[in-house]
Amino acid sequence: MLLTRRTPVSPAASPAGAASSPFVASLARGVARAMPTMDRRAFLRRSGLGVGAGIAASELLLVRKARAADAAPKADGAAAKVEVKRTVCGHCSVGCAVDAVVENGVWVRQEPVFDSPINLGAHCAKGAALREHGHGEYRLKHPMKLVDGKYQKITWDQALDEIAARMKELRAASGPDSIFVVGSSKHNNEQAYLLRKWMSFWGSNNCDHQARICHSTTVAGVANTWGYGAMTNSYNDMQNAKAALYIGSNAAEAHPVSMLHLLHAKENGCKVIVVDPRFTRTAAKADDYVRIRSGSDIPFLFGVMHHIFKNGWEDKKYIEDRVYGMDKVREEALNFWTPDRVQEACGVDEATTYKVAKTMAENRPSTIVWCMGQTQHTIGNAIVRASCLLQLALGNVGKSGGGTNIFRGHDNVQGATDVGPNPDSLPGYYGLAEGAHKHFAKAWGVDFEWMKKQYAPGMMTKSGMTVSRWVDGVLEKNELIDQDSNLRGLFFWGHAPNSQTRGLEMKRAMDKLDLLVVVDPFPSATAAMAAMPGRPEDLNPKRAVYLLPATTQFETSGSCTASNRSLQWREKVIDPLWDSRTDHMIMFQLAEKLGFAKELVKNYKMVQGKGGMEPEPESILREINTCVWTIGYTGQSPERLKAHMRNMHVFDVKTLRARGGVDKATGYSLDGDYFGLPWPCYGTPELRHPGSPNLYDTSRHVMEGGGNFRANFGVEREGVSLLAADGSHSKGADLTTGYPEFDHLLLKKLGWWNELTEAEKAAAEGKNWKTDPSGGIIRVAMKNHGCHPFGNAKARAIVWNFPDPIPKHREPLYSTRPDLVAKYPTHDDKKAFWRLPTLYKTVQEKNVGLHKDFPLIMTSGRLVEYEGGGEETRSNPWLAELQQDMFVELNPKAANDRGIRHGDWVWVKTPPMAAAPGFQGIKVKALVTERVDAETVFLPFHFSGRWGGVDLAPYYPEGAMPVVRGEAVNTATTYGYDSVTMMQETKTTICQIEKATA
Repeated sequence: MLLTRRTPVSPAASPAGAASSPFVASLARGVARAMPTMDRRAFLRRSGLGVGAGIAASELLLVRKARAADAAPKADGAAAKVEVKRTVCGHCSVGCAVDAVVENGVWVRQEPVFDSPINLGAHCAKGAALREHGHGEYRLKHPMKLVDGKYQKITWDQALDEIAARMKELRAASGPDSIFVVGSSKHNNEQAYLLRKWMSFWGSNNCDHQARICHSTTVAGVANTWGYGAMTNSYNDMQNAKAALYIGSNAAEAHPVSMLHLLHAKENGCKVIVVDPRFTRTAAKADDYVRIRSGSDIPFLFGVMHHIFKNGWEDKKYIEDRVYGMDKVREEALNFWTPDRVQEACGVDEATTYKVAKTMAENRPSTIVWCMGQTQHTIGNAIVRASCLLQLALGNVGKSGGGTNIFRGHDNVQGATDVGPNPDSLPGYYGLAEGAHKHFAKAWGVDFEWMKKQYAPGMMTKSGMTVSRWVDGVLEKNELIDQDSNLRGLFFWGHAPNSQTRGLEMKRAMDKLDLLVVVDPFPSATAAMAAMPGRPEDLNPKRAVYLLPATTQFETSGSCTASNRSLQWREKVIDPLWDSRTDHMIMFQLAEKLGFAKELVKNYKMVQGKGGMEPEPESILREINTCVWTIGYTGQSPERLKAHMRNMHVFDVKTLRARGGVDKATGYSLDGDYFGLPWPCYGTPELRHPGSPNLYDTSRHVMEGGGNFRANFGVEREGVSLLAADGSHSKGADLTTGYPEFDHLLLKKLGWWNELTEAEKAAAEGKNWKTDPSGGIIRVAMKNHGCHPFGNAKARAIVWNFPDPIPKHREPLYSTRPDLVAKYPTHDDKKAFWRLPTLYKTVQEKNVGLHKDFPLIMTSGRLVEYEGGGEETRSNPWLAELQQDMFVELNPKAANDRGIRHGDWVWVKTPPMAAAPGFQGIKVKALVTERVDAETVFLPFHFSGRWGGVDLAPYYPEGAMPVVRGEAVNTATTYGYDSVTMMQETKTTICQIEKATA
């Protein structure tokens, strides 16, 4: 479902949604013939139709209605108060802007923002149903406590007092690492950052969030290839692509509005290839669909590179100047991944890989898109790297229309990853070394030694556990864990447990905890799982379970970061509903009880909120601006972001760049800015860096958003320079050869030190560009000399700090192909990896014969109607109506062999269920379709609320049960984790399906 309101007019089609008048339609066709690249906004203005016809009419109708309502008298004779608040959709990462009409405090209407350069005035099904969040019928309405198996309403004071008291008890008995906090990719940037700061003051790195189980392998793989772990280009820039390869991405359902940009590219001749085990809605829009065996992306990608190198289609000059180690990759592609090996491993024949290679090579710039189809594997880091290598071989990185367009999942998963609660880094991907902690202690205005004493001895610089493994943090033998205590307390702070694998073991772990706290607008599946009976031997009689009602992002303000790295500022739409409180208020109030509130909010203006005082989001963002230099979260002041939101109409829909325009509220010229100041937006806000639309683009000056690959891996390797070749530099740089990152010594060596002010010299002495609190080093390097502060190096085709320096295919731990397990075995087991032992060969070797009883490959993915764990969208009546049953897609042959018909109830069974007596499997409906082949089945992951065929309705808090409930696929998923990041394996396991008799 895609409702579009702004598309470029082409000769092939008149504007979708144009006015129905024959005159308007005729005029639209005429203008389309004359100016085929004109966007609809320009068409309406130049045609003189203005607001009287076409798409503009609907948006202005919203404003007219609002004004009319404002003038209409209420029952008491007073005029109604009507406001239009600009916010951003809270679902996927596209970043669609929405105008919400609020009448007397009630959200009554909404419209997609016509002028948004990102969503072009479009909604998807989820976005169109957004206003339902302003009603909250199925929300968690009050703080609650689990008492004798039932949730009882309590006061906020009781909840906060009891939670803090229990945390102190656990700290005294078992240390600060006995608590694990799962943050949220729904938090705005300010809340995500504050939660990481909150954990530093509590004294533990045991914190994580959704990104661990969706794109941590992307972040690690991409960052270790060329510098930053993020989408290199933008949805908009895809309009400039000549070819697009979607592999492991079903954007039509997961990121529907992003498809607008692809469809515009197709109108201009872009060739679209979709590679997926399943024929998806995205595949339906492709020129070529390629079916591969789930988890075999590396053989396919190397099969494509085989033909690229064999035919000399690689960009030789680009590789020579900007890539290290590609000769070894070339050798691997040509000599090992021959067409017969490729076909054996992934099922794709030589003619098909050749055609894909030829299409990508002959239609440059070409882009590649991936999502969780690539990342959620035990070899996710290697699959991501293989995609990077393909783009480096073709010279597509740092090019408009090229790059790696990595679509993130949640509305702020990018921002929460950038500045939020990661177990292995501080905000901005600063590591956990003492120097990084000192940098933030200074920014936060606290004594470093005080902060160090909050941690258990030796644990301040040690990576914490991951959200994917908290279950093992509870259940694993204590002597095998690299911390003093097992986990005893857990916060689910805006996170769905059904998004995680190994649901059966998760239930056991929940029962063993001493403290379980759910902070969420909706109770999530956690509430029902915690309340339903478990195994008596697992239940901790002293366990305390609390539910705290948090607000949605529509009940507060703050910034969020779209997948293309653009930041947008949300206005507060409505006051908090029911008895909910903002997440940052809850953090502050818990900090008061725990004794570090003064330190937490030292730099912030405090404002009155519903339920107490809270830190002002603008103040938190200003603090971020003073310290997160590494990734350029320093130029996006609240004032700049708000100016962009007010003036969306001045930004170009392809380049995202402002074409003139002055913000009337501030007098600030927007000219030259890129929408949302996509990070890195370097230096202080006063430097006026415009943001970076396409990373690593040497065709632009660094003060115009240009750049080059990051010098983050040293200056040489085995006697070979890692710096860029002479003549390979960003436009206008005074240094025309490769150079390392800037610090005080390099600035002095170059004779540029005296270009700092005296105050900047004092601040920058002994510092590098990432730790200089004045921003002076960045200013001098970029503005004065056109050089990138992070240096100018080559991308790494070989990553020597990864288990496989060149990506290798390794079979999943649960495979239906024992012959391939023998040829492509997994890794050896690891000890104390992210504080826990992690099994690989032990599991794989034990499972070699299981395919006989579980012959089907099970994979999972998204639906357009729902998002994430689904509790929020399945509680929305307008969306719940669209998909009422959890289901499994299976091929007609697989169905016929099992006596299953379309619509039958079936049991899906996986190996862990054999160890759970009495647990038959997950009971779902059969959707018989050729979208999957006879060896593969597909289940969506947005469902929860049923467990082994049993409805969990009795275990939800009263009035807070989702409209639609179904089995969670992750109740059935199996063990398996990425060898670098602890990403969970959700895309490739094994199962059997049987018809349910009752």
